[in-house]
Amino acid sequence: MKSLNVYLSFAGNCEEGMNFIKDALQAESVEFFRYGEMGDPSTAPGMTDKIYHSTLKAESIVIMGADMAPEHHATITAGSNVSLSLDLKDEGEMEAIFARLSKGGHVRMPLQEVPWGARFGMLTDKFGFHWLLNLDRPKA
Repeated sequence: MKSLNVYLSFAGNCEEGMNFIKDALQAESVEFFRYGEMGDPSTAPGMTDKIYHSTLKAESIVIMGADMAPEHHATITAGSNVSLSLDLKDEGEMEAIFARLSKGGHVRMPLQEVPWGARFGMLTDKFGFHWLLNLDRPKA
């Protein structure tokens, strides 16, 4: 395994929230990818300029975040808007961990290749914790 990071879910104000955290932690920068940049034709109306994924790095701290689609805003409450993002470096290890964590839980997105050059999947474990597993692919 490489690292475990916090992933924050926002109800449409990810850019503002991540910039707030950047300023509070005096991080140098935060990187944003918008839904419109991902080339997904199923992007919900009004989401094109919203944040699909963001990454803030401040020394050894990594905080990631995204705007959730409007139909999910009602489910975003304090405490439930945090996920654990596990960054892995071995595909076999990734598949084994995903299988173990999802046992008795719910797979929200099976492991698959994603536009940012990684293998990625999401699940909620049997205790209700949200997990995001990511394995970056080597850049060509």
